[in-house]
Amino acid sequence: MKYVITRNDGEDDEITGQIFDVYDDAYELLEEIYADLCCSDADYDDRPYYEIVEFK
Repeated sequence: MKYVITRNDGEDDEITGQIFDVYDDAYELLEEIYADLCCSDADYDDRPYYEIVEFK
């Protein structure tokens, strides 16, 4: 099974479309991206929402 990162708004960027053999690898990439967001002072509207989906 393989996994791909997608954006909920349907746009593509340097993160979307990457194919991962392991779910945890995709998760770790997203974790690195969002690591600088902390607590309630984060402005989530400035960043796209990513999702890890099974690649078929």
